[in-house]
Amino acid sequence: MQPKAVKGMNDVLPEAAATWQVLESAVREIAKSYGYDEIRLPLLEHTELFRRSIGEVTDIVEKEMYTFEDRGGESLTLRPEATAGIVRAGMTNGLLHNQRHKLWTTGPMFRRERPQRGRYRQFHQFDVEALGYEGPDVDAELIVMSARIWQTLEIDRVALQLNTLGSPEARAAYRARLVDYFSGVKSGLDEDSIRRLAQNPLRILDSKNPAMQELIEAAPVMLDHLDPESAEHFDALRRLLDAAGIPYTVNPRLVRGLDYYSRTVFEWVTDALGAQGAVCSGGRYDGLVEKLGGRPTPAIGWAMGIERFVELYLECGGAPAKPTPAAYIVAVGDGALAAAFAVAEELRDGLPGRRVELNLGGGSFKSQMKRADKSGAAYALILGDDELANGTIGVKPLRSTEHQVSVPRERLVATLAG
Repeated sequence: MQPKAVKGMNDVLPEAAATWQVLESAVREIAKSYGYDEIRLPLLEHTELFRRSIGEVTDIVEKEMYTFEDRGGESLTLRPEATAGIVRAGMTNGLLHNQRHKLWTTGPMFRRERPQRGRYRQFHQFDVEALGYEGPDVDAELIVMSARIWQTLEIDRVALQLNTLGSPEARAAYRARLVDYFSGVKSGLDEDSIRRLAQNPLRILDSKNPAMQELIEAAPVMLDHLDPESAEHFDALRRLLDAAGIPYTVNPRLVRGLDYYSRTVFEWVTDALGAQGAVCSGGRYDGLVEKLGGRPTPAIGWAMGIERFVELYLECGGAPAKPTPAAYIVAVGDGALAAAFAVAEELRDGLPGRRVELNLGGGSFKSQMKRADKSGAAYALILGDDELANGTIGVKPLRSTEHQVSVPRERLVATLAG
């Protein structure tokens, strides 16, 4: 029996990987332009890190993590998200005390959830975090940065939703009000919401059950119960976004799924990908470092799923990337093949970043020319006995009606560069 991929863990084939590379490169360059530096993290962390950061009563920790005991008896988990790992790295390496860091990372994450369009058990994220910044200005910068991604890639079917969860104290008081309210209408709650009522009642506001929407709409609103500092922080953020020309909708039901969020939370949502509308989500987690045993450290970040990002780009009219060579070298004869290797290296030296393919596996002149055309190359470079004797290369345009020309070998780089 042939081997199969693990359910929910997909191969990214070359034709798709090329588009991934284009989009990932665009996001990297945007993050770099805002002064964010790359950090690379391990895939495995101690399970306790996620229990303490994400929250023991969340679906991620209760149902979705890939956790195992290693040979030393330690409980380890494949990372389900990146923020906790970045905070742990900051604490482990002494990056947080009296310091500020703007960081990004990317790579695979793992959650054992039901695979569906754009959501898989191994998925990839681009994650951006600012550690040590407490004002609304960094909140605005992160949101403006994410908006620049859509603008750069001409993705127009996205909308920004914004909310605030207030301080931990205000959130606890609001939580108590929600428990009182939903307890009074408990007969109208579904099974999942009844479970959340005792564990994390804010998540009831996230329910997509149509039968509960009227009850949810009538629930108390966090914005009506904010502490003064959080209200001012949110108002200042909104003023900055208004000044930057970033449209948004205040969504008082936006709570995010992880326990560590406080104050600002936001999501970019789309109608292009079906029911799962969020494509980039984030918020503040000012209490997370202290919760993990460090000194109080303000922080904020966002994460974007790359699979959904690629789908959205294509749905919005983005062209799939297809890597094509600048030149394909056709070599006829053993002597020509040896010389062709040298020519290929000369081109790679002289045209850095340009793709040069050399015909491998032999074949007649006709079959090699077919391969050259199929490669998508702009030019076929022809090297045979006559060219070897004369010190020239035949340059045949493959994407135009121009005629083939003979070029001295020492002028080949300049010819193709022009």
